[in-house]
Amino acid sequence: MSDFSYRLTRTLDAPVAAVWQAWTDDKQYEQWSYSVPGSVHQDVRPGGAWSAAVQGPEGPAIEINGTYLEVEPERLLVMDMPTPTGTTVMKLELTDKGASTEAVLSQECASAEERDMAEQGSTMLLDSLAAFLAKS
Repeated sequence: MSDFSYRLTRTLDAPVAAVWQAWTDDKQYEQWSYSVPGSVHQDVRPGGAWSAAVQGPEGPAIEINGTYLEVEPERLLVMDMPTPTGTTVMKLELTDKGASTEAVLSQECASAEERDMAEQGSTMLLDSLAAFLAKS
């Protein structure tokens, strides 16, 4: 990992199949990911596209999109997305722990500012995913 990368690890209180479904099913993903309803489109396969309009606590919705680079069901998602400085790659790794799942979300960024913003957004995303899974 570079100086401008982050790696977040969470133990989610749900089996790996439920975590995978929450992340890859459009309707479930939009329930916890701060996405505008109806804006999530995922073609979860290598080379498949994904997109969503994300509505943060402040400001207008922001369109995000990219391509799935690697997909290993219930284990790995690697996706790219454009940034102001080029393209970045985000990786979600899932480890089956029986009744729980270890999720590791990491990303390489082009600058400290980009890393800090991405890490903050990813922290919010993982926290929201954990809360969604706890209610399911």
